[in-house]
Parts: sequence; structure tokens; C-alpha cells
Amino acid sequence: MPAPLLAVDAPFLLYRSFFALPDSIHGADGRPVNALLGATNALLRIVADRRPRAVVLCFGAEAAHYRVELYSPYHADRPPVPDDLAWQFEQAPAMFAQFGWTSETSFDMEADDLLGSLAQAETEAGGVALLLTGDRDMYQCVGEGVSVLYLKSGTTGVEEVDAAEVKRRYGIPPALVADFIALRGDPSDGLPGAAGIGPKTAAELLGRYGSLEAVIAAASEQRPRIAQALSEQSDELLAFRRIAQLQSVAIERPPDRPTDLDGGARAARSLGLNRLGQRLDEAGDVSEL
Repeated sequence: MPAPLLAVDAPFLLYRSFFALPDSIHGADGRPVNALLGATNALLRIVADRRPRAVVLCFGAEAAHYRVELYSPYHADRPPVPDDLAWQFEQAPAMFAQFGWTSETSFDMEADDLLGSLAQAETEAGGVALLLTGDRDMYQCVGEGVSVLYLKSGTTGVEEVDAAEVKRRYGIPPALVADFIALRGDPSDGLPGAAGIGPKTAAELLGRYGSLEAVIAAASEQRPRIAQALSEQSDELLAFRRIAQLQSVAIERPPDRPTDLDGGARAARSLGLNRLGQRLDEAGDVSEL
């Protein structure tokens, strides 16, 4: 099997690291650098374990405009980014570049859309992709040549999620993940789903009828409460699915680019992360991290 492309949901990883590590970790100018340190350490562990041919960090809009137009409460309840984290967001692409890692940014689409587009470009070229994220929406990308490395909040390490694991967890194949989200809802995105339909019922309906449209068309065959929700919310549910579906972004397949430990050590020291810089200097290869 070829070495994988590692595509990373950078905002999620930085946000998670910011709240996982104390903000008393300060850099050269006295600013917190906990998000940068945590994200870098997580990536180095994965690079050592998975040996990707390249690493791409994806940054995007907090909420794509067309998704908000479809449903105005989308992402509306998410808190603002703390100032200390916003500063680390700004430093991240330049720091990561010194490790030999590429950053891709979109101001119109979200990081998830970039991850999905990179996975598509990689598999179309005969490669394999690993998508590092904490967002279950990305399970819709899983398939031949694509797995999700799922980072759970509050824990270390990753879980690799393939198509069989998606089916085991949700009772539906990856191709129906967006339909499933539309029915069940997604509190993290502000999508309520269909009233009275939870994950078990959503999976059962999709397993029986095969798509959201078919479930809606068969509303009259359901129990009264479910039939009412499907009928009255039909347009809204289709909008929820469109919100959950990833959008294709024109993106080139990145070239092979190994992780540069020497460059990473210089980047770490420039930000005052001297202990990380020393560890990178002492490692002769990523396998020694």
C-alpha cells in the first residue's frame, strides 16, 4: 500500500489543543503557545506511526455562507475564538511550513470541504488518504482508500474509522452519513434533525428505504408522530442534508514532502518552544520521536 496523504482539520486540532493544555505554556514573547505545542505533538505522533507521504493542514471559514443561508442557526451557538487562540491560528501556517507541512485555506468553504476534496484528489490518483478530525461528518468520505483518524475530546491517540466501523457505529454506510445527520440532527452544528427521530430510528428508516427522499416519500407508512415530522419538515430536512454534505473544492494533489525535523526544531525555538526544539534535534528520524 502506498504511503498515505495525511489531511488535517487544523482549526479543530488547534482548538482541541488549546483547551487540553494549560495557557500557562508561554512562548518567547510571553504569549500562550499551548495550541501550537499540542497540535504539533499530536501530528508528530501520527507522522511517526503512519509515515505519510505529505501532511496538509486545512483551514476554512467558520461557517460557509451558503450553509448559513440554508439554515440561519447553523453554527450560531458556537462561542467566539479566544484572542490567545486566534493569535496561534495566525502563527500556525508559518510554523507548520517549517516542518514541511502544507497549509490549504479557503475563505468560502470550511476545512471539512477541503479535507474531502483532498481525499478525492488522492484516491483519483491511486493513493490513499487519512483524514485527521474530530468531526463525525467526515465519515461520509470513508471508503476505498480513505479512512478517518478520529480524535476524541479529552483523550490521547486516534481511532481509525473505516467503512465497516461507520456501519457498526451508525447502522448505515458512509454514503448515507449526510442523510443520517439530517434525520438525527447534529447539535455541534446547530442542526435539530427531525422531531422525535433519534439515531436508532434514523438508521432503521434509511436501512429500510435507502435515502432521505425515500424516507420522506414513505412518511404516511410511519407512526403518526414520525409521519408528521417527516411531512412537516421535509424541506428543512433536505436543507439539513445539503448542509451536512461536503462540497467539492478545486484542489491539486500535493506532492510528496517528508517531515523536516530540523526545520521544525528551528520553528519551535523561534516561538520559545525550546524543549520541543531539543527533542526534534535529538531525533535522527521521525521513528525516534
